[in-house]
Amino acid sequence: MFDRDEDKKRILKVKVASPYVVYYDEPALSISGVNKTGPFDILPGHHNFITLLEPCELVIRTRVDEQKIRINGGLMHVRADSAAVFLDV
Repeated sequence: MFDRDEDKKRILKVKVASPYVVYYDEPALSISGVNKTGPFDILPGHHNFITLLEPCELVIRTRVDEQKIRINGGLMHVRADSAAVFLDV
């Protein structure tokens, strides 16, 4: 999806999954969600981060479009330009 070297430096590997379903597993420009303190965005280069997610719509932005995934809550772990969202745990 992102072929140029400068693009590879600015991507975030995003995976959104429950124990039985993978909802998203592609590179992205950002991911947005909501935790107890409010809405937040994760971009490439974000510091290590872990949070419980509130019921919300996760918004995953790519160069082409954005994908929205309605969730009832979950856990997000961000590390080394990757964001993993665990649902139904």
